[in-house]
This record gives sequence, structure tokens and C-alpha cells, in this order.
Amino acid sequence: MYSDPHPEPYGRRPKTRTLWLLAAIGFIVFIWVQLLPTTDSESLQVQQSTQIITKEQARESAAKFAATALGYAGDLGEALVTYDTDSDVYGYLTREDLMADFLKKYDKQFPYDVFQVRFEHPDAETSALTVDVHMTTGKVVGFEKTGDYELSVSSSWEQILEQANPILSALGFDENTEMVVDEVPNGLLLTLSGYTVGEAQAEVGVTYDGGRVTMVESYFDIPQSYTDYIDRQTTIANWLTYVGYALMTFVLGILAIVYSALKRIHTSFKRGIILASVYFLISLGSAINMLPYFEKEGISGPILIFSMFIQGIVTLIMAASIYFSLVGGDGLWREQGIALWPRAKEQGYGRHVLSAVWDGYAWALILLGVQSVIFLVLENTIHMWSTTDDSQSTYNMLYPALLPLLAWVAGIGEEAVYRLFGIPMLKKMFRSTVAASVITTLIWAFGHTLYPIYPVISRPIELLFIGLLFSFIFLRYGFITVMFAHVIFDSLLMSISVMFTGGALNIAAGIFFIALPAIVAYVIYLFNPPGKERPPVPPQKKEEPLFTTPLPPGGHL
Repeated sequence: MYSDPHPEPYGRRPKTRTLWLLAAIGFIVFIWVQLLPTTDSESLQVQQSTQIITKEQARESAAKFAATALGYAGDLGEALVTYDTDSDVYGYLTREDLMADFLKKYDKQFPYDVFQVRFEHPDAETSALTVDVHMTTGKVVGFEKTGDYELSVSSSWEQILEQANPILSALGFDENTEMVVDEVPNGLLLTLSGYTVGEAQAEVGVTYDGGRVTMVESYFDIPQSYTDYIDRQTTIANWLTYVGYALMTFVLGILAIVYSALKRIHTSFKRGIILASVYFLISLGSAINMLPYFEKEGISGPILIFSMFIQGIVTLIMAASIYFSLVGGDGLWREQGIALWPRAKEQGYGRHVLSAVWDGYAWALILLGVQSVIFLVLENTIHMWSTTDDSQSTYNMLYPALLPLLAWVAGIGEEAVYRLFGIPMLKKMFRSTVAASVITTLIWAFGHTLYPIYPVISRPIELLFIGLLFSFIFLRYGFITVMFAHVIFDSLLMSISVMFTGGALNIAAGIFFIALPAIVAYVIYLFNPPGKERPPVPPQKKEEPLFTTPLPPGGHL
């Protein structure tokens, strides 16, 4: 801890060779553990990811199938192309270490990842036609059409299967494939003999409506024991998220409002306006960027407008909470004579920002290495594993290249609430910086338990260590450094994800967003060079009056 805010400023320790040596080691560990494939299963997945077709190719394949197999004539018009995944299948295969076997035998006909191509009103009867296209082969693997079809007399399963056979053949199923045919409501369930992986069984569902086949879907039926496990884990994640994270964060937000008022003599209500505004604009923009996913989920028209309005209100409330956390946190620290967040024009400010961003890059690389080691330990102890999530995919964004902007949302918001404000607030209660750091870190960590990573306790364990490192960076280097470290850490992960999707634009965007923190820091330095610094005004610990309003006659309330 420190009390002198000037110029080797604000508690920052000089950079050392040791810091950058650790950064180099961390980056090497990250590349070795998280980027380079280490198993046959991973090798196969990486090989596939380099051959993903474009969305336009997926649309062309879907249109061709609609014309040749389903009889749709003419131009089907524009289509919504999104990414869809069967997270249960992927999760089961990952958990049971069956991915390599599945990819070799069944992926071409039963992919867990597809491009979903939806044509609106392809003809007078059909309101929507959705075609599933394999993401690497470009072949159609399933379809569904919806509409108000006329009722027809019931058909036997033999008649339904006879009508479905040409479509099944177009989807790549051999007529000689042995299968068990079961009648189900509105169609058939075809169980393919010998098509198994672990306890999962391959099935083809055929839906029959209005005298025609309206849907064919191929999938692996996952054991009930797996889905029961996921349900139990999701229940735990909901409790941790809504009680451990949302409720506690709400309490911190209320306290931030209170303490921003109580400590106003130590800070300024101008503080935090820019950062909170940046948080609000990027958060709202990111929600708009997810419009394809909302459309995929059937949210459109007035419902979509209402949903975006509600999202805007929620985002505004969160931005306000962050603003008061910035003001209240700054006031709490400066009350103690500590300037963990220097002000523009103060002596050493521009140089401090430049130093902060380079320290942030070093610590981000260290954190990547630490995270990689944690992943290795968790995988080999509690058998941590993950599955897919189409709501987080860049393929379901208007502009995938903008994904790394979310790093600024996390870096600004989380460091303001859980470090700048949370630590001094809880330190008042527990009289311990360590206890305050652990508690705020756990609250933050519990907010990540709804990610599809299992067991759900994996992320709190991982983020407990990451969060404590963020707390250390904050207490030793200051708020600007830890904010940059967090932004750079997330920017690296998100930018690499964007760059791996391929394309010159995505690669250029990834490089730009990795460099963006340095650009921002340099621009701030240009506006705050040493020649424009104000004389130093160290924060003073002030005695506050017991009451902030005049006492009534008699001196008693």
C-alpha cells in the first residue's frame, strides 16, 4: 500500500525484466496448452475448423436442396444464415472422450454444428423453410418447413416412409441401412442399427403434416443420465448466479450510490462519466450485434423492439451502477490518502497511463499462462470439460469482427465494481484487504457459472485465482493498470477467436483490437504530456463532520 500519488506514480512499481520474463513464459504456456492441439480429437476439430464453408455457400446448398429434393421452384430470395449447435451431443462426446470416434464415423451425416438457412415464405403454403447445412462439407443434413397445411387422411407408416425415402436418399441415407421404424405422434422415429457411440444412439425423426413430409432431422439420442447431470449442474449454476452474483452485485450497486454521496468531498461526480458512457455504448452495440441470433430464436418485429428497449434500460442501470462504483471507490481510497485512480492533468498522469498499458500487456500474458495451467489442473483433477453455445458464437453476429470490443465492457465494469469499489467497501466490514479481495472475487466469479463449462464449480475455482491476481495488480499498480490488464487479457482471447474464423477482415480486426489499448493509452498521453501537468495535489485524509445537515434546536435529532 502507498500514500504518495506522484510521479513514479500511484503505487506503481517499476517494470522489471522479471515481469516480462514471466509474461514470455505465460504466453508460451498459453500457446502450448490452449492453441496447439494436444490430442487426436483436438487435431480433428482444428482440421475441420480450417475448412468451414461461407454463409453464401451454405445458402446456395440449401436452395439447391429445396429445388431438387423438396420441389420448390424459382428464386427463394434472401435467407437468414445462422449457426446452430447440439450442445448436448458435443458435451456428451467431450465428457466421455468419444469425440475422435464420432468425428471419424458419424460427423458427415450427424454433425453437432450446422449452418441453419431459413427462407421466409418460399411458396404460398409455407411460411418458413429451414435447411441445416454441414459447416465443412456443405451437404444438407436436415430440414423443416412450417405453414398452415390442409388436414389430410391419416397415412400408414409404410406410406409415410415411402414418401420420405427420396428425401432420406438426398440427405445421404442408404436405402439398405438397417433401421427400426416406430410410429410417433405426427410421424416416424427411425433408429439406425449399429449407429452408436458410447451409449448414444443415432436416430432420424420424420414429421408428417398435411399429407407431406415437413421435417427430417438426424441426431444422436443422448443417455438420460447425461441430461439429468446437466439439469442438476444448471440448477447449481442458477443459484450461484442469481444469489451469489446478481443479488450481491445489486447490494454493491446500492452501496456505491450511498458511498459516492458520503465521500463526495474526497472525489468528484465528474469522475467515471466517460468510462460509464463507453461501457453503455459498447454494451448496447453488442446487443444490437446479436440481432441474427435473436431472429434465429424467433424474436422479431414488435417483440424484438420491446426486447431491445428492455435491454437498453437494463444496460443503462448497469452503466449507472458502474458510474457510482467509480465515484464511490475513488472517494473511499482518497479518504485514506491513497490515489489508486489518478486524475487527468495530475503530475505524471500521461506517463502513468503509458506505463499502465505496457504493464497491462505483460500481466495479460502472465494471466493467459496462469489460466492455461489452471485449466490443465482442473482437467486432470475434477475432469473439467465444456460444450458449445450458439448464443456466444461469432457466426451469429452482424459483425463478428467487433466481438473484441466486449473486452472493454468487462475491463471497465468488473474492475470498477469488484476492485475499485468492492475491495475498500468490504475492507471496512472485514478489516482485511485479503478477505475483501477474496469475497469480491467470488461474487465476480459466480457470475460466470452459466457458461457451458462443467462441473459448474470449475469457473469459480479458475476465476478465484485470476480474480486475486487482478486484485494484486490493482492494489500494487492502480486502477488504470488493472483495467488495461483485464481489457488486454479478454481482447487477446476474443481477437484470437475472431482471427480463427478466417478472412482478411477478421484477421485485421483481431490485430487492431489487440493493439487498441496501446493506441488509447498513447492518445491519452498526447493530451496529457509532461508539459501540461498540474502541480501535484496529494490526496489528504480529511475528518468528516459527524452530521452533514444542521442540527435542530437543542442539538439533538
